[in-house]
Amino acid sequence: MENRADTPTIEALEQQIAELSAKLKWYEEQFRLAQHKRFGASSEQTHPDQMELNLFNEAEVLATPAGEQPPMEQITYARRKTSGKREADLSNLPVETVTYTLEEGEQVCACCGGSLHEMSTETRSEIAVVPPQVKVIRHVRQVYACRRCEREEIQTPIITAPIPKPVYPGSLASPSSLAYVMSQKYVDGLPLYRQEQQFARLGYTLSRQTMANWMIYGAEQWLAPIVAAMKAYLLRQEALHADETTLQVLREPGKSAESTSYLWLYRTGRGVSPAVIYDYQKTRGGEHPRNFLSGFKGYLHVDGYPGYHKVAGATLVGCWAHARRKYDEALKAAPQAKGQSETVAGQGLAYCNALFAIERDLKDATPEERHAERQKRSLPVVEAYSAWLRQQRSRTLPKSLLGQAIAYSLNQWEKLTAFLKDGRLEIDNKRSERSIKPFVIGRKNWLFANTPRGAKASAAIYSVIETAKENGLHPFQYLKYLFEQLPQLPDSQDLEALEPFLPWSSSLPLTCHVFSS
Repeated sequence: MENRADTPTIEALEQQIAELSAKLKWYEEQFRLAQHKRFGASSEQTHPDQMELNLFNEAEVLATPAGEQPPMEQITYARRKTSGKREADLSNLPVETVTYTLEEGEQVCACCGGSLHEMSTETRSEIAVVPPQVKVIRHVRQVYACRRCEREEIQTPIITAPIPKPVYPGSLASPSSLAYVMSQKYVDGLPLYRQEQQFARLGYTLSRQTMANWMIYGAEQWLAPIVAAMKAYLLRQEALHADETTLQVLREPGKSAESTSYLWLYRTGRGVSPAVIYDYQKTRGGEHPRNFLSGFKGYLHVDGYPGYHKVAGATLVGCWAHARRKYDEALKAAPQAKGQSETVAGQGLAYCNALFAIERDLKDATPEERHAERQKRSLPVVEAYSAWLRQQRSRTLPKSLLGQAIAYSLNQWEKLTAFLKDGRLEIDNKRSERSIKPFVIGRKNWLFANTPRGAKASAAIYSVIETAKENGLHPFQYLKYLFEQLPQLPDSQDLEALEPFLPWSSSLPLTCHVFSS
């Protein structure tokens, strides 16, 4: 006789089917999202039809008022002008003029035999590229002595002509060669082994080991004090941004070569001179931002990583771009056509888009104006979004991409709404994402750091270069200037003495600036 105790009930089978269906839906979402990330467009831009919430974009607002004629569409045509832009593009480049004339015997008219005169000129412009060149600079110091003292056998004073101190005593490194190697690797992403091949083609054998030693010495001796002065400036600000990314360090004590280390990013916000600092650490622990930002009191823009909660005295500001991205991923993974505003994910995306649209309108506003407009325009959207989140939480599967998007906003709510407190704050943390991107791109070329010492040197070099770029400086020219001037200082560790050399200093020569003439 059949044992009814071992036979699953209908309710149990239905529960099992529901669980399996949920798992299947989750795997289908992950598969579609993976396919989109692999083959689809990476842009998160939204179709214009979804840029506004129906709740805040009533049809009556856009409709023509009663009794008025709809405006006629006017079409205009403009001739494309390129010569002005071309001349503007060339205006900051040195010009070499080559003039072509007829020989004196050729200046004869073919019709009457009369002499020709200069009537006008025709000009065409080309851009020429001068490849890099390796040359030797020999510094010769004259040594002087007194002939009278030599004749009279009195103690002869020896006077030597002054000479600039070298950037790396005992090596062949010059300020220009050291700056060139650094900028090639950290600006253009050219690994040292490729630079080694490049120098060989230029006629000089410069090993990658030598270049590595140059960069570590230059970073530790000259750039680390600059970074320390930048950090002191950073900690005095009232609003900062932070982010982190992975870094592989092969020879790290106590860790395998395959283990993951981290590069932390800290930078200033809007309205102040930019400062970007990278900090290498072995782990992703929250104690690292806590220690680095010790003494900082202000707003800190971050993503959803909970480690930043350890930063004492900081008010965390969340990132609406992260919240928006999760709805975008849910739409891309949905079986229906992505971007449909009638879906729940589309509605969540529309709330985020409404806030970003307001921020675009306030791009040029003062902090006071921005704060006032946010209270009037953004706060109603935030309040409506909060009610919508609470309504949708019980209707979605927690492990689905949509459920994760809703949970993210709810869990980060205090941080997400912090941007309403101050007009200086930003709605997202994209400023730090943009600053960490050069490192992520460069990492794809050189892949890893060999030792912790090299990783720290790389962090210092990146800090100086990215801050220089943010302040409108030419990285190579700025590094070259630092390596020329810093060795001449009595104390290159004195932070006050370094003030004139910081990337935002008005004392920097024009040659350090991009497109300086």
